Amino acid sequence: MNSLNDLKRISDSFPLSQRMPVLFLGHGSPMNGIEENEFTKGFKISSKTIPKPNAIICISAHWFTKGTKVTAMELPKTIHDFGGFPQELYEQQYPAKGNPTLARETKQLLHSTPVELDEKWGLDHGTWTVLKHLYPKADVPVIQLSIDYTKDANYHFELAKQLSSLRNKGVLIVGSGNIIHNLGLVDWKNFDKDNYGYDWAIEAQETINNYLVDGNFNPLINYKKQSKAVQLAIPSPDHYLPLIYTLGLQQKDKNRQLFNDKLLAGSLSMTSLKIG
Repeated sequence: MNSLNDLKRISDSFPLSQRMPVLFLGHGSPMNGIEENEFTKGFKISSKTIPKPNAIICISAHWFTKGTKVTAMELPKTIHDFGGFPQELYEQQYPAKGNPTLARETKQLLHSTPVELDEKWGLDHGTWTVLKHLYPKADVPVIQLSIDYTKDANYHFELAKQLSSLRNKGVLIVGSGNIIHNLGLVDWKNFDKDNYGYDWAIEAQETINNYLVDGNFNPLINYKKQSKAVQLAIPSPDHYLPLIYTLGLQQKDKNRQLFNDKLLAGSLSMTSLKIG
């Protein structure tokens, strides 16, 4: 399975297709898994603007590991990795199949780093709470790629590039996190207030969105060197790095569309991005 011919046979299990877009989805609260709101509506609409994929690779903020892993089981479990929510949320299942063949190909394409084929994880809430709105029948196979917490943003940007060929095989690659994600400063009393953000969050949103629309990715990769507002927006990299994967997967795409672009509870954003 290590030769180029073996890799070609794996890839040929999916027919050539028009290049798939790439998505970054601001997943927000796990409650989006059962609620119908403007953000879940945005997820639904996004799926109607792209061809139905042969498979999905999701990079979720909630699989943060030492080293890089990819799920390789036939039937990934639905993970309820949260606490304090209504019982209805824990009863949700997203029974999408896995794709061990695609997992092996992903491992080989990521040639610059060792990748572990994982049989234990599954689909965490960063994945299933959004995909259930894109593909409610769970009829598209899904694998997850973990985020190596020992590496910086540029590493992840370059790693993502190695998966670009899969876009031509009908594979939808999704980053799931939140660009502005400072849970320590959430204004819980105003959680339901429409498009509500602190001054620094408004500044960070405008700055980051301008870079995204302009295709100026270097400041986003080097986010630690940006303004205090951006530092407050990204106090830890877990929810931000899925965006960096999305940016690394851009090829010659000039079409970048923001949606669900609202602030929430002062210190969160639901901003999502479609490239291609």
